[in-house]
Amino acid sequence: MQDTFKHKGMRNQLVKTLTDKGITDIKVLEAIKTIPRHLFLNSGFEDHAYQDKAFPIGASQTISQPYTVAFQTELLRLQPDAKVLEIGTGSGYQTAILLHLKAKVYTIERQNELFKATKLFFNKMGYRPKKMVFGDGYKGLEENAPFDGIVVTAGAPETPKALLSQLKIDGRLVIPVGLEEQEMTLYIRKSQKEFEKKTFGSFRFVPMLEDKN
Repeated sequence: MQDTFKHKGMRNQLVKTLTDKGITDIKVLEAIKTIPRHLFLNSGFEDHAYQDKAFPIGASQTISQPYTVAFQTELLRLQPDAKVLEIGTGSGYQTAILLHLKAKVYTIERQNELFKATKLFFNKMGYRPKKMVFGDGYKGLEENAPFDGIVVTAGAPETPKALLSQLKIDGRLVIPVGLEEQEMTLYIRKSQKEFEKKTFGSFRFVPMLEDKN
């Protein structure tokens, strides 16, 4: 597949949709406008790539709705060179958005099928996360902590303590918490033991699983 003028026009329309829904971060919108989402989908879904919807990507996983990707990324408030941990690489679309924002991305995927496919795709496309790991997202990446930001792209029944402990002071963890439906939750680390918590309404994600493989 190629990235054509038609695709770019569809991305411009998607950016308008996200702006209408309340996304205001210019850098996040620019990333959505630039990254060719259709390349991260099965070619059969290409015509749907720029609708504001989630789609299956195999291994019972989905590529998140563009609004959700933009919303979570906006909550991170990333500066260039921010060190970010992504839990749930999936198709790699969120990773590519973070890389476009000049973040240093460490990403974990716990579905081996997806991990292998996305790693090949990154190599082909020239996306270069600092580290891509096949493993359990609940444990985070202690050896590379602390992080300026952590984003979880699957629904967690509760917030893993390991992820909170791997945040820098003033670092931000964005995580959907809940079982059937999740509440988008932001934690900001204020000190070694103190966290500020904010919630941003209901979303729906595939579940975050421990030690799947």
